[in-house]
Amino acid sequence: MNILVLCTGNSARSILLEHILRARGVTAFSAGSQPTGVVHPQSIRLLTTRGYDVAAARSKSWDEFGVSDAPVMDAVITVCGSAAGEVCPVWPGAPVRAHWGVDDPAKAAEPDWEDAFQTAYDILSRRADAFVAMDASMPLKDRLEQAGRIA
Repeated sequence: MNILVLCTGNSARSILLEHILRARGVTAFSAGSQPTGVVHPQSIRLLTTRGYDVAAARSKSWDEFGVSDAPVMDAVITVCGSAAGEVCPVWPGAPVRAHWGVDDPAKAAEPDWEDAFQTAYDILSRRADAFVAMDASMPLKDRLEQAGRIA
């Protein structure tokens, strides 16, 4: 199963969830509708501290996944936070879609980065754990939606 995690900038939340899912055995990718082109340094610090391999982490456009030789996505998860008033990207086509909204830790002031990123990581990690623990015979959409409701 291939999951694409989308956000606007692809520098923080989508990068975090991509790595969290991969560590749990899910084939995951991340991208942004308006990528910053740089992974947020606190994303790298947090993931590195937790033992993730971030060597290939990069902020990229969702256009990379719209070409004919791109992996076919089974699901798309958007992680934009509705409270932040962000425009969340919409992925066209047939993949199952779910929204796991989390406030953008990259919008926090630098002294608060660590707490903001840790909060986002913790929420996304709990959701990913719940998702992979669910019975695989359940419809994918139901599993994604249930996991996305976990705070």
